[in-house]
Amino acid sequence: MPFIRITILAPLLTAEQIGRIQQGTTELMQSIMRKPAVGIAVLVERVEHGAWTIANCPVGLAAHVEATIGLGINTAAEKARFMAEMWQLLRSTLGPELRDETYLVCHEVDTKTYGRGGLTRNARDRQHSS
Repeated sequence: MPFIRITILAPLLTAEQIGRIQQGTTELMQSIMRKPAVGIAVLVERVEHGAWTIANCPVGLAAHVEATIGLGINTAAEKARFMAEMWQLLRSTLGPELRDETYLVCHEVDTKTYGRGGLTRNARDRQHSS
């Protein structure tokens, strides 16, 4: 963990932009949220034009970020800094037309309720401490 899903509506989303967002997100998770690179998964999805509205008006550029992280592991200041710097990464990559209605959400889940490789995070932590 963590898993970060970034949904983007853009007229064009190049492989270079996707790579920059994935790399930047991974770096933010490592530097701000103290996550080891080996467990960071980043998914960038592009939605079709016309699929997004803000204030009931169609938009041509939009983004939404959902980061799933362990409950109680990061401080409020770390989460706030991650959101601020993630916003800057998106704006610098996608352009200044990206609106303030770009929502960034940190979903905190109990370490007993998620896992990878068939083990919960809680079980994985117990294995490493043995």
